[in-house]
Amino acid sequence: MRRIIMDCDPGQDDAVSLLMALASPEDLQILGITAVAGNVGLERTERNARMICQLAGRSDVPVYAGCDRPLMRPLITAENVHGQTGIDGIDVFDPTTPLADGHGVDFIIETLLAAEDDSITLVPSGPLTNLALAMMRAPDILPKIREIVAMGGAMREGGNFSPSAEFNILVDPEAAKIVFDCGRRITLAGLDVTHKVLATKERLAPIKAQDGVVPQAVYNMLAFFNRFDTQKYGSGGAPLHDPCTIAWLLKPELFQSKLCNVSVETHSALTLGHTAVDFWAVTDRPKNVRWLYDVDADGFFALLTERLARFPFEEMGDGQG
Repeated sequence: MRRIIMDCDPGQDDAVSLLMALASPEDLQILGITAVAGNVGLERTERNARMICQLAGRSDVPVYAGCDRPLMRPLITAENVHGQTGIDGIDVFDPTTPLADGHGVDFIIETLLAAEDDSITLVPSGPLTNLALAMMRAPDILPKIREIVAMGGAMREGGNFSPSAEFNILVDPEAAKIVFDCGRRITLAGLDVTHKVLATKERLAPIKAQDGVVPQAVYNMLAFFNRFDTQKYGSGGAPLHDPCTIAWLLKPELFQSKLCNVSVETHSALTLGHTAVDFWAVTDRPKNVRWLYDVDADGFFALLTERLARFPFEEMGDGQG
């Protein structure tokens, strides 16, 4: 069983990622969830994370508020994609699950320092601000990290929030550079793979057919999420970016990957946040990232559907009855 810390900015796709992990206690022990500003502001991302835990009946998992802005830049958000709540498509409520005491960065540092070497996997699916700040403040945490499995970046797909950059990296490119250069093992699910995991009507139909609050919430969130990307890309459904991190941890055989150097542009106004993926090893820069570049999308959705079916049929959470 892997011991993990999830770092996120929910976001419909972050919410699905959380639910996949929460439904997999035999595979993943979630030590805590840290929220970061990204898709929406911190006050909404931490609320959304707590709400998802309550929907899943997992209020035992602590949720911490982390950084409310990038390391060096003004915050960019994505309400145009995710809606004003960050998880439009479901009835948002004030969770009774409380916010854990303390700052998310402190939780990351304290948890790692108390752990054995190579024992904890970090799973960030938003801007990498919390992780980078933890590394800056306490470099001694680095040997404790078994692996970092992140969503971010792009190579052949270009960018989704600028011509050159994927959103998570663009929001805090300095943080991404710190994390990518930290020397620990990193697996990265960028747009090249996530754009192949499309939530089409055919793939969502088995989820829609399931009873229970959780699968219905997922269906409704993704039905809203689909409207932006189908219009933008002319595709049959929105890409499920963030759940690729959890799918990799649960079933890595679904993916094809390659060790590459990935470097982040932090200076150019034109290509800020660009991830330069040395896929063909044309430089001598160290191979610091396992780059996911292909996926069995139908297998991914079969895994997601099976995990969502694990949640109880009864309604859960205040405001959901």
